[in-house]
Amino acid sequence: MGFPAALAIVLIGIVFFASGLVVNLVQAVTFLLFRPISKALYRRINKVVAEMLWLELIWLVDWWANLKFVNHTSFFGKFSAGKEHAMLLSNHRSDVDWLIGWVLAERSGCLGSSLALMKRENKWLPIIGWSMWFSDYVFLSRSWDKDESTLKLGFERLVDFPMPFWLAVFAEGTRFTQAKLEAAQEFAAAQGLPIPRNVLIPRTKGFVSAVTHLRAFVPAIYDCTVAVPKDQPSPTLLRMFRRQASVINVKIKRHPMHELPETADGISQWCKDLFIAKDAALDKFLVKDTFSERKHDIGRPKKSLCVAIVWSTLLVWSIASLFQWLSHLGSWVVIAILVTLLVIIMIGMHILIQSSESEHSTPARNVTVVCDGVQDKLIQN
Repeated sequence: MGFPAALAIVLIGIVFFASGLVVNLVQAVTFLLFRPISKALYRRINKVVAEMLWLELIWLVDWWANLKFVNHTSFFGKFSAGKEHAMLLSNHRSDVDWLIGWVLAERSGCLGSSLALMKRENKWLPIIGWSMWFSDYVFLSRSWDKDESTLKLGFERLVDFPMPFWLAVFAEGTRFTQAKLEAAQEFAAAQGLPIPRNVLIPRTKGFVSAVTHLRAFVPAIYDCTVAVPKDQPSPTLLRMFRRQASVINVKIKRHPMHELPETADGISQWCKDLFIAKDAALDKFLVKDTFSERKHDIGRPKKSLCVAIVWSTLLVWSIASLFQWLSHLGSWVVIAILVTLLVIIMIGMHILIQSSESEHSTPARNVTVVCDGVQDKLIQN
């Protein structure tokens, strides 16, 4: 890592961790004071509070790294994006797909009410994971025996959600890597299934559970396909800190929930067919570097920039006040305090960056799949 990137991580990390601790504290206080009285009031307050933190990451995408988003549908103008509950069903191509979903949600006005199914370890991530826990994200252990009841309770909590929300579901269950693709291709060949080329085989139990429990009050599924041009690397947090820009191509299609099959097997097959269609769309994209001739720039709102400026200004004032307060202490004490804080921030940023990288995701484990009396091993993550 070069010096400019390290310096950027330190400076941005200082702002992020300082503001994040404030946000987490406010979330904790409102959780204790308001949620027992009115869950709707708490969620409305938390939407505003969480956005004050999450918009800093939107700023990182839009204004620091200058990632460009190309939307290949008239999604934001044609549909009721941000005005209805929806499930966002996306391929899991890059390390920051969750952040891409946040950008889309922010453009639709529902960043603070965006939700997702996440692996359980994420809720322990400093600042960001804690904010997700306070925001009713659903955390899974990747064991169906445990997750079945977790999903049911998580979905039931959303029945009375007081504002439009997006629930992101990554049905592939893990981030795309070449090794995982090869394992999926081997499994598909053994089972006589279509061989995937650009996606993994979806794990449909969670999706079936989501549709079963949400279809009564969630009117739509947003089928989102994300792609990066083949001559560009996929975005990562580290590349964004280094200001290495990428072009993110997004294709979104709205599916009314009532059009999905009623049976569990039917819903499962619908999801599998959808990913076969995604695979074909990504094939065409790799040839033409576009999903369609219709292209819409989703813009770069100034709200995240304003939030970043406000937090930075408050931090500078706070640091100046802190130095004034510490001025009566010995210089070595002040230096020790500052070094300790910097070390904590560097460790925290390292944890966040490393947790987002696919090569540091949960180690693979072998799962035996039985079909027609034949046992095949599929690497899962």
